[in-house]
Amino acid sequence: MSTASPTIDAVKGPAAPRRRGIARASTGRSAWIGILPFSIYVLVFLGLPIYEVVRGAFSTTSGAFTLQNFRAIFSGSQYWIPLENSVILSAWTALAGAIFGTWLAAAVVASPVGSLLRRVVSSASGVLAYFAGVPLAFAFIAALGRAPGGVLTTWLKHIGIDLYAHGFSITSLFGVGLTYTYFQVPMMVILITPALEGLRPQWREAAESLGASRLQYMRRIAIPVMAPAFIGSLLILFGNAFSAYATALALVGTAIPLVPAAINNAINGNVLVNQAGIALALGVEMILIAAIVMTGYWLVQRRARRWLQ
Repeated sequence: MSTASPTIDAVKGPAAPRRRGIARASTGRSAWIGILPFSIYVLVFLGLPIYEVVRGAFSTTSGAFTLQNFRAIFSGSQYWIPLENSVILSAWTALAGAIFGTWLAAAVVASPVGSLLRRVVSSASGVLAYFAGVPLAFAFIAALGRAPGGVLTTWLKHIGIDLYAHGFSITSLFGVGLTYTYFQVPMMVILITPALEGLRPQWREAAESLGASRLQYMRRIAIPVMAPAFIGSLLILFGNAFSAYATALALVGTAIPLVPAAINNAINGNVLVNQAGIALALGVEMILIAAIVMTGYWLVQRRARRWLQ
């Protein structure tokens, strides 16, 4: 009996790791099978369209390779101005949305768990972040008016504040940006709240115990830790505004040249006929900007995770 026991243990010993390895392999295969439908969906409705856009941008109407489409969009003001306007509009609306969104998110995080403020802001942000397009444009037209006559502008005029007399217009680049900020702020609340919640109370307590003031805690600890998450969220807001189309189209049509509107004009031949290649080159331009934004977001999130784990 004493000699049989080690033999049995020797047989049982390697079996347990082997069974665990088989279980892990089975779990890994199940995970891949689980994401297979979504992967096929992404390939068909994102991968193939991107391939067709890139292929068409580098092709002539006969299918030959060419760079003429890209020379056209970078050589003349017809397509350079929309890019400049889109970058300016996206940059300042992203910055405004990031500042006010972080401010609002900080107020929410500072409130007690389950408070009315936290519930209202969280629910409203989830809805308003995706409230864009024609309904949002209609809401701002009704409130501010394309000319003096909106509900808000009329009320302000009655109390002596005439916005249109001071040069305001909803159909200007500033007016479009003001509309974009409406969905940029709640989007920032959604993006930055988890990072703010990751600031550990022990860090502030430790700083205060060492004699640090609130300003020193913010400057030396909170801001450096939050900077990657803030920059990453800012990049997402930039891409969100850069790709927005329906809101600006409903507000101003093509009066303000933006890249999405330029793509629409080129596809529909509203300026020149047979400009499909130009539209595809503009599409590649937007894809590259989106790729830069996502790469930057991924890099800063890697740094943020080191602090907020």
